[in-house]
Amino acid sequence: MSTATATQTQTRKFALGRYATVVTRVLTGLLFTTTGLNGFLLFMPAPDPSTLAPGGVAFNTALYETGYMLQLTCAVQLVAGLLLLVGRFVPLALALLAPVIVNIFLFHVFLEPSGMVMALAVVAAEIGLAWAYRDRFRPMLKA
Repeated sequence: MSTATATQTQTRKFALGRYATVVTRVLTGLLFTTTGLNGFLLFMPAPDPSTLAPGGVAFNTALYETGYMLQLTCAVQLVAGLLLLVGRFVPLALALLAPVIVNIFLFHVFLEPSGMVMALAVVAAEIGLAWAYRDRFRPMLKA
């Protein structure tokens, strides 16, 4: 294999990886922008509580009754989703979303297993994007 062919192959792999990163970033941004907006505007129908596990309903009720936690979570999702869509401050958006995504995942592991596929997809997107932007996280992780 010649050097030119190897370089072209590496360039194609880099372009494909970059394209996948942009698509993942935009789709994740759309998801969190939509869910964040829904927390304020309520344009998506809420699931029927009779179809949900009792633990999930109790958890959501407790968050609602705090008077601020759902609004805070929705605001974080909205801001981080917009940052991901615009492509600015992506590492900050990923850091803001990390605890939200951990909570989404654990909610579906322990309280409402019916949404596990979507939770895993969101976790995979977060990990993939964090890996793609790993160079930006290095200074923050130095002692």
